[in-house]
Amino acid sequence: MLPELPLLLQGAAVTASVSLAAIALGVPLGLGLAIVRWQRVPLLSPIIAAYVSLIRATPAVTLALLIFFALPTLGLVFTPATAAVLTLTINTSAFNCEIWRSALVDFPRDQIEAARAFGMNPLLTFRRIIMPQVWRTSLPPLVSEMTLLVKASPALAVIGIVDLTRAASRIGAASYEPLPPFAAATVLYMLLVLTFVGAQRLVERQVRRFSVT
Repeated sequence: MLPELPLLLQGAAVTASVSLAAIALGVPLGLGLAIVRWQRVPLLSPIIAAYVSLIRATPAVTLALLIFFALPTLGLVFTPATAAVLTLTINTSAFNCEIWRSALVDFPRDQIEAARAFGMNPLLTFRRIIMPQVWRTSLPPLVSEMTLLVKASPALAVIGIVDLTRAASRIGAASYEPLPPFAAATVLYMLLVLTFVGAQRLVERQVRRFSVT
């Protein structure tokens, strides 16, 4: 098993890098979409609502096939890595939108009115009053969505990405012993997920400490 470990680690690195890139793009994109829906911007809000519903109902593997194989017929050609990041970004942005929007909808209106009474403009109110509280509320479901995104990444194998699952599959097919590589892949996925959970707890402690001080 040891000779094949570098291939598994390489696959794990691909899974981690693609997932992190999608998270870095999808979280702020989801927030932007959620703000538009929360503010009920004419024309844009119903379009975003339809986009979110469509993407949440579309399997990641279908979205990957659409982006990598169908869009080139329209002149939009992507490398496998770019298509992989784009697939996961689009996927997670829709789910992140609903997480952020739920927190924004539940935010107490009286705090917004009090901020306005003190002369704070909408941008300052959002940055100083709304966002810190919405962030704390949204963090646990956001991390849950990130872990789901990592577990959805094997769907990218259909466009040629050699992620952790694809690497384990290749090793198992070559050695005719699928159990060891897939067992190792399971452990590596667990470590990736535990890393996200550990990061969440660290951020929560820092936010709690900042709130107390």
